[in-house]
Amino acid sequence: ISAAAEQDAEQIFRLQYLCFQSEAALYGNYRIDPLVQTLDSVREEVARDCVFVARLGDEIVGSVHGRITEDGAAAIGKLCVHPRLQGHGIGARLLKAAESALAGERGARTFRLHAGHRSESNLRLYSKVGYQRVGTSRGADGVPMIVLEKNAETYATTA
Repeated sequence: ISAAAEQDAEQIFRLQYLCFQSEAALYGNYRIDPLVQTLDSVREEVARDCVFVARLGDEIVGSVHGRITEDGAAAIGKLCVHPRLQGHGIGARLLKAAESALAGERGARTFRLHAGHRSESNLRLYSKVGYQRVGTSRGADGVPMIVLEKNAETYATTA
């Protein structure tokens, strides 16, 4: 697990497109953000935000994005792990790397993420690493989302 570099953007872009196909199928909506995002916007995120990747040799097999919002919370999203490697703890390790950087380097007080209401495996992972449901929202693409949060102080006890 390491911070993403500028040259990683294209692999992240392709990995997101692969990984989020199952989410799109689950909701019958292929307009979700990771599927319509441009390569240039992924490059901008890598340069601006807190982006971590998991590597297997030279191949990026997982990624996660985080940024600080106006209210001081860390918005974490686009967590993805290559389908052939899911279920091996890579997603949890990516989350912990992002949480550590967002709290330690960027002063986050709260971690916040959104998960589709039908995304049971994602919701299980988030619950397992200490996130709690705090509300609901609707994505820009119309998908009902569950909002989850975790106090940044909790990171130290779950890391």
